[in-house]
Amino acid sequence: MNRWLMVLVSAAIFGCSTAFRPVVIIHGILTGADSMIVVVEEIQKNHPDTIVYNTNRFAGWSSLENAWHQVFEFNNDLQKICRDHPEGVILLGYSQGGLLARAVLQIYPDHCVKKLISLSSPQAGQYGTEFLHLIFPSLVAKTAYQLFYTYVGQHTSVGNYWNDPNEQDKYEAFSIFLPYVNNELPSTNSSQFRDSLLKLEEIILIGGPDDGVITPWESSHFGYFNGSYDVIPFRQREIYLEDRIGLRTLDESGRLKLVTLAGVRHFDWHMNIDVINKVIIPYLD
Repeated sequence: MNRWLMVLVSAAIFGCSTAFRPVVIIHGILTGADSMIVVVEEIQKNHPDTIVYNTNRFAGWSSLENAWHQVFEFNNDLQKICRDHPEGVILLGYSQGGLLARAVLQIYPDHCVKKLISLSSPQAGQYGTEFLHLIFPSLVAKTAYQLFYTYVGQHTSVGNYWNDPNEQDKYEAFSIFLPYVNNELPSTNSSQFRDSLLKLEEIILIGGPDDGVITPWESSHFGYFNGSYDVIPFRQREIYLEDRIGLRTLDESGRLKLVTLAGVRHFDWHMNIDVINKVIIPYLD
């Protein structure tokens, strides 16, 4: 638990009941708990009795470690939190953290999470290199598969969810993470990956057309490119039509919310107070 910054207000310290569920936060790539402080502060300002766990695990460069490794470590922490809060918590993940948060729930069938908030996260994959230029200055999307669809490339979190629409054979052959958590490829855990998500009371998928980093931005809503680079809305994709991870069931039962907000750049989702109050705070009940 020492890798989590736990924020406790007085009501929680003295054992008083709180009106709002605890919130567990997983930061994005190449950042850490400090990057989510504005979100923490807004939660406390709006819901002053809320317990917030803001993880600093896999901060900075370690956020590039293999996605499965990160998921299993986050899962260990979430299990401890769930033992302390059997009444349930809200899990909020930003950018890469939203995808990892979802995968944590899929491998943890007895989780206590009631709501998953995915804040501008590459849920259907990533095919854009704007933020990758910090790491690989010469990398371009059309040839990135030559790095990511290799044994070495799969040691990186980005390689684990890189989804090249024109290299699907290589994606399925080499990617060890995204095609499995999305049940695009069968595994011994396929049923669990679906059933665990169906335990949620609600899943909130947040994104917008001016994000500038998540590519296509519709990936934050499980939409994605086809081979002609046209974006297929998620309700027209097999992952939804075949209900591979329960999205259709969640949607038809009113438990899936799509939030779209224009004019928001990627780094504003968790840093801009007005945006936070529009797309996060209303769902923390």
